[in-house]
Amino acid sequence: MQKFPLTVVGANKLRAELEELKTVVRPRIIQAISEARAHGDLKENAEYHAAREQQSFAEGRIAEIEGKLSNANIIDVTKTEANGKVVFGATVEIEDLDSGKTVTYQIVGEDEANIKEGRISVGSPIARALIGKETEDVVTVKAPGGDIEYEIISVKYI
Repeated sequence: MQKFPLTVVGANKLRAELEELKTVVRPRIIQAISEARAHGDLKENAEYHAAREQQSFAEGRIAEIEGKLSNANIIDVTKTEANGKVVFGATVEIEDLDSGKTVTYQIVGEDEANIKEGRISVGSPIARALIGKETEDVVTVKAPGGDIEYEIISVKYI
């Protein structure tokens, strides 16, 4: 089975969500189902059907998170010997050579990616272009609107 990269922070977030689902959400849903059953006829009981639907979503998410964690290759970038190179988990500051605009991204797993928070997937075009490069290297990213050149300003392992 294929292992998927995940940062320590990403793994901790998934574990926290799993714990919340198992200890808070699941018991609340079971209680709601129990209360709805007490109201009688289940065929026309909207509360019962809504609670069962919530249970289905929660159990699906629990199974999904457990699957992701079991297939995760958790990488602690602070313990990686990268020698200044861009690797999975690194935080990279890059400058667009055309516009002069700088932006900082952390390269993370697919499930952790969130562009608004500056986290990009290791499979994204920018991350693929950056992996293995060093500070002051110029990389070309093939974008739908044409090639974009970036210079790597800094690489951090935090």
